[in-house]
Amino acid sequence: MLRLEITTPDRPMFEGEVDSVSLPTPQGEITILPHHIPLISIVVPGVITIRQKGGEQLLAVSRGVIEVDGRTIRVMVDSADRADELQEQAILTAKAEAEKLQHEKRTDAEGFAEATAILERELARLHVVRRRRSGRGPVPSSGSGE
Repeated sequence: MLRLEITTPDRPMFEGEVDSVSLPTPQGEITILPHHIPLISIVVPGVITIRQKGGEQLLAVSRGVIEVDGRTIRVMVDSADRADELQEQAILTAKAEAEKLQHEKRTDAEGFAEATAILERELARLHVVRRRRSGRGPVPSSGSGE
């Protein structure tokens, strides 16, 4: 078993024992299993899949960092949302606003980067909502989650 801690600036999102966790990185998705080699990496916007006792939990996350020491995984991200906290229509609205802002700010490097970050976060959230709705996750887990 591994100890997983996921935190945002606002609140701890998850703390507990897990069998494995998959995270989005710039090099692609990685899965951390017990006794993983020490690792520090960047987390990119996407989906974190937490597996424990045969169940899965999904979190949509924005940018952050991960530290693995072989027994503990520490994930610090700017934002994280559980699948059951998300509403598809609200995400689609925010996505459309981010796309509009991105188009408006295409000559302003800082504004464009901010709009792109917002868009990436909304796309990750949309992926989690649709994956949950399609029945591909999350599977109920017996873990406490927090």
